[in-house]
Amino acid sequence: MTDDINRRDFLKRATLTSAGVSLSMYGFSTGNVLGANERIRLGVIGMGRQGTDDMQNFMKHGVEVAAVCDVFQPQLDKGLAAAGGKAKAFKDFRQVLDDKDIDVILVATPDHWHPLPMVMACQAGKDVYVEKPICVAVEEGMKMVEAAHKYKRVVQVGLWQRSNLHFQKAAELVQNGLLGKVSFVRTWNYSNIYPEGIGNPPDADPPAGLDWDMWLGPAPKVPYNWNRFGVGDRWSTFRYFYDYANGWPGDWAIHLMDIVQWAMKVEGPSTITALGSKFLIKDNADIPDTLQITWEYPTFVATYENRLCNSNSMYKHEYGIEFHGTDGTMFLDREGFQVFPELTTQRDYREVHGNNEKGEAAELGKTPSMKMERVDDGLLVHVGNMLDCMRTRKMPQTNIEYGHRSSSACLLANVALRSKERLEWDVANQKLLKGGPVAQKLLGREYRAPWKLTV
Repeated sequence: MTDDINRRDFLKRATLTSAGVSLSMYGFSTGNVLGANERIRLGVIGMGRQGTDDMQNFMKHGVEVAAVCDVFQPQLDKGLAAAGGKAKAFKDFRQVLDDKDIDVILVATPDHWHPLPMVMACQAGKDVYVEKPICVAVEEGMKMVEAAHKYKRVVQVGLWQRSNLHFQKAAELVQNGLLGKVSFVRTWNYSNIYPEGIGNPPDADPPAGLDWDMWLGPAPKVPYNWNRFGVGDRWSTFRYFYDYANGWPGDWAIHLMDIVQWAMKVEGPSTITALGSKFLIKDNADIPDTLQITWEYPTFVATYENRLCNSNSMYKHEYGIEFHGTDGTMFLDREGFQVFPELTTQRDYREVHGNNEKGEAAELGKTPSMKMERVDDGLLVHVGNMLDCMRTRKMPQTNIEYGHRSSSACLLANVALRSKERLEWDVANQKLLKGGPVAQKLLGREYRAPWKLTV
């Protein structure tokens, strides 16, 4: 999609009630970014649904898939077929990194396997597209940032919402003060999977074609369990075990909070608290069924709510972001955004402004009602941006530092939850100012031999 098409679609779809609001258009082209004499070769590590989807978006840009890798043979076979059947197929990711003809590595494994292939790919001279969250523990993310800088690699994180035009427009409006002064931001995911949750399957022998020990990798050695593996025709349930991921904060809140931190121009929270527990669901997952996280930033407070036993939402959306400003409120999700002017009741209006003869709710300030629908494919644009930056060696839309900062906010929330502590965080120096030994230990992760994360 060209920028002209983006502009036409925006003018057709967006509704503005004030001619005084100007939205400049920008964004990356989603056309084929490869010239006739150019070739970029991709190696894919992790052939689940996300890895396959990411790979096919690279292919839409003309990228050649040279190698695919997965420790589960049926998944590897599906990935190979999706790649066109001509790529090399491996079960050990190190064999992909050894191929000197491969230019870029896609890391789309379960979360606990993100850091090692990413760092080793940088060491092998490859650029990297790594899925979110970039890691399971904050200290891993620091090493990933260090590796990208040390080996001068382009690293794009799969937080692709930054490449959607309507997210860019929403961030611009917040930054330009359309909502006034924003002091509160709410994010959420609501669903209802009571009472079964993800269930309680017993430990068992691994299925045929799965290298369970390799799948576990640096994580603790445990018997195979269907929920821990969690791969199949469902949302991957490995995400709900702390050995491999960080539950909903690492799965969904990171997407939401990445936009919050970007729009509000902040690098991280100074104070983090979290409360939650498994009150109702009795499955074998580690995560709570009810969760409330609060982050304090220098000029605002942000919250994330996750409910697994009640799906009711004031906006009838199971997820979203609300920016609450002095002059208006914005609701934002992947389908678009809408701005609501700040209203006041007759009584409140009189107290602030005097008599309101109309006896109606009145608008405060000059914020217009406004909305914009999604007009482009964020993931396709995001991949295109990655490929552009591989040529120019410029910083990609969601580089590893942005990915680390957004990941850290959510990982720190789980540290606060699991340690039952109120944390104070030094954003600039990436260290705890207030937090006990349990919290300090949870900032890192002990790798199972023989795996080591070294830069």
